[in-house]
Amino acid sequence: MDKKTKDQKMDPMTIVTQYNLLQNGPPEESKLATYMKRQNNASPQSSLYTTLSKNYSNLDINQSPLSMKKATIPTVDFVPRNLVSSLNNPDGSSMYTKDKSQPIQAYQKNVNGTTYFYPPDTNGTNQPNGNIFDDPSGYLPMPSVESPTSSLYAQDDLRRDLLHRNALSMASPDSDRWPDLPENIEDYHDVYPLDIYGHSSKILSYSTSTYRATNSKTGEKCCLKRIHGFRLTITKYAPLIEAWKKINHANIVQLKDVFITKAFNDSSLMFVFNYHPDSESLQKRHFNSNETLNGYNDPFSSDPNAPRPYSHTKNAILRHQHSNGLLSESTLWNYAIQLSGALRAIHGSGLALRGLCLNRVLVTGHVNTRARLRINCVAITDILLNDMASSNMIGHFQQEDLTDFGKLLLALACRSLIAVHQDNLATSIDLMARSYSSDIRNLIRYLLSSQRRHITELMPMIGARFYTQLDAAQNHSDNLENELSKEMENGRLFRMLVKLGSINERPEFNLDPAWSETGDRYMLKLFRDYLFHQVTEEGRPWLDMSHIVHTLNKLDSGSSDNICLYSRDEKTILVVSYQELKQCLEQSFCEIASAAASDDHIKAE
Repeated sequence: MDKKTKDQKMDPMTIVTQYNLLQNGPPEESKLATYMKRQNNASPQSSLYTTLSKNYSNLDINQSPLSMKKATIPTVDFVPRNLVSSLNNPDGSSMYTKDKSQPIQAYQKNVNGTTYFYPPDTNGTNQPNGNIFDDPSGYLPMPSVESPTSSLYAQDDLRRDLLHRNALSMASPDSDRWPDLPENIEDYHDVYPLDIYGHSSKILSYSTSTYRATNSKTGEKCCLKRIHGFRLTITKYAPLIEAWKKINHANIVQLKDVFITKAFNDSSLMFVFNYHPDSESLQKRHFNSNETLNGYNDPFSSDPNAPRPYSHTKNAILRHQHSNGLLSESTLWNYAIQLSGALRAIHGSGLALRGLCLNRVLVTGHVNTRARLRINCVAITDILLNDMASSNMIGHFQQEDLTDFGKLLLALACRSLIAVHQDNLATSIDLMARSYSSDIRNLIRYLLSSQRRHITELMPMIGARFYTQLDAAQNHSDNLENELSKEMENGRLFRMLVKLGSINERPEFNLDPAWSETGDRYMLKLFRDYLFHQVTEEGRPWLDMSHIVHTLNKLDSGSSDNICLYSRDEKTILVVSYQELKQCLEQSFCEIASAAASDDHIKAE
């Protein structure tokens, strides 16, 4: 027996094929029968053996466990992709096709050497269940179909984010739910609670509440942090407050004002910050609330000071990593660069943050695209501790800031809050080294070291990654400018439509009921029909956004091009230029604006 014959006899796929043909179909207990199960029990064709033997070599059982393919199969049976393609007839049809008018999409994925095929659900989608598909990168992205007018409007995701933030900024409180909410707090009105109903937070030993309000003088939305039952004066802290108010940094929530109020029927200390809607803390974004997995509870939780064995600590951190999932190293560097810049601004002003933690850092936007970090609640600790720190103490507090910074990055790298306990630091750094480069590990080790450190010494450790972050920020800025230019053009065209709408079909002006139908206004009426009311040869409405935009642009620029305007009865034909139409529009609108301003109804620009 030669080698080729021996390989054919030992080939399991050949044996399965021969057995299937002899038994008039695959056995019910085999996996292949599960994949090839059909709605009828028709026998395979006599030529199946030759076709299968020729094409089974295309099947690959050594695919990557994370690979995933998406195939469009014109059949209702779920069979392997290569098998279906091998059974196609010369005319392009398949012997397993039931209804060509109902194509479906099947997913296949190779996991640990086993290929799985998934049918679509009742909604026509192919979203599989279970944790095996937690990585969306395995799916082939569907090509986006852009509308012909997509270049005229802002991107959908950006528009959704802005509309959502605007809705949060305009939300009104429920008076039944918040009966004791004051209508005004000093110079701020439209007060709206931001805390979860019934939730009470604390800073040191003081209870706190958070509100959104509108500044009555500037109209800006602000965030008010209330410290309940504060009975001290803040006069001596005026220099400190002014120093914090001068810090204007992209990664710090700027302090606007500090005052004491009795609007809540007590003496409350109010801190006023900039308001950033749709933000959440780093702890809420990246950590579970209880850090448990599959019902596991820490047996040492009843006594936090009890000594834990090394194996328990290590396994607990690994469980948290598996539960929360690891952050990418680029995300960690993104966070490190932003927070180091904020600390550099604070320390450079001769101040200290005093208590950098996950709950104190707000994140806005998506993690992998434009996540913005902002350090929140500055200056609160300085006032509540009631101490005016000397220059020597400021240096000590700045060293503590760097240590807290290192613990924050270590907690994010391990995705576990217990990783930053003093007894677990060495274990956490060792576990972090398995998933991240030595550069990020050396940065965290430096921040956690006992030597005297300085925030400026982090720049050489960050290295060229700073340029990557700068490039991403500039690209995002260019994208926003591009989207802003679209909205600026839309606003310009909107003003043209406002002027036209104010003139057309006006029932009466200066006691003249026919004002909008005579003189220059009649040309504008015909232009309105030319712009919006055109029809096809069959009499159907003709809607063309490019025609409307192009025509309005010519009108706004006062082009010398001529257009032909028809009356609705086609008895009147006017040939005018856009420049003449613009003069008529401006003159007619100025008449309306002058009459309105004289009656003090509106103020026209």
